[in-house]
Amino acid sequence: MTTTDENGEIPRDGSVKKETGLVTGGAGYIGSHMAVMLKSAGYRVVVLDNLSRGHRDAVDADAFVEADVRDRAALAALFQAHRVDVVMHFAAFAYVGESMIRPLMYYGNNVAGSHALFEAMIAAGVTRLVFSSTCATYGVPDRVPMDEDEPRRPVNPYGRSKLFVERMIEDAAVSDGLSAVSLRYFNAAGADPGGRLGERHDPETHLVPLVLNEALRVRDGGAPADTALEVFGDDYDTADGTCVRDYIHVSDICAAHLLAMEHLLGAPSGDCRAYNLANGRGFSVREVIDACRRVTGIDIEYRVAPRRPGDPPCLVGDASRIERELGWTREIPELDDIVATAWRWMNRGR
Repeated sequence: MTTTDENGEIPRDGSVKKETGLVTGGAGYIGSHMAVMLKSAGYRVVVLDNLSRGHRDAVDADAFVEADVRDRAALAALFQAHRVDVVMHFAAFAYVGESMIRPLMYYGNNVAGSHALFEAMIAAGVTRLVFSSTCATYGVPDRVPMDEDEPRRPVNPYGRSKLFVERMIEDAAVSDGLSAVSLRYFNAAGADPGGRLGERHDPETHLVPLVLNEALRVRDGGAPADTALEVFGDDYDTADGTCVRDYIHVSDICAAHLLAMEHLLGAPSGDCRAYNLANGRGFSVREVIDACRRVTGIDIEYRVAPRRPGDPPCLVGDASRIERELGWTREIPELDDIVATAWRWMNRGR
């Protein structure tokens, strides 16, 4: 385990001037954006990440702990070294297709890792948690848009692993007084509007960066006909035959986590809630490609491939509950604007 602050020293309780948030998975896409927002809001930030899928240069925190969330000794040492007020738990594997091929890896990391984290929290007296969940816990919805009362019937191991964690949280709220907010968000997209951070998975599986990477390839001289961009299925029961998803800007997701954290700082023991984070509008794969064409001004081609197992045809969310109860609003709701932030970041330094 490696623990450092910005001066290369281990912070002690006496140095804490405001509440501290622990961000697990804080070197990843959403977690790194979250750490930046927390610091901007004046909170002290500790990041835990094993860097297996995150990036060290994306970490902006008062302290960084390089360790796996399943490492119980590292967790105990972290909570001993740092006074943590709220945990924001992002550390997880999050590829639906990969979960279909390697389900045990997903249960081992997402479920067992969360179990180890929650036990370490409770042992240290830390009982406030914001959990990064997913709309994949719902599976194929009975109605669209779906609210939080939609039955949770996930159709892939990724969604099932997140549902198991939500149920763990619900039980720990009763048994151990855990106060928690689970945020079931839809398709995260976009990049920090200030250009500091963006999306860079390896391999990349998210639609917006995949389409924009194709735009970069064509702009750099590649022939449109040579595209490797694939659309998985064009025979779904949707308006144009391609999957429909609800896209939400990463900064709006982080803003919801910040509101959840601030709610928990004043919440009673055992307060346990779940909210959708959604735009409330769905866009098909073809509509996303069209948005990327408009933003980039580049003719982006694609080829149709077979459907992927575990992909529901349409996922659109209703986020009115968190709007009503926590006052959440979306600052970047338009698809073209979401795409534009990602495009600006991808062009940075080029």
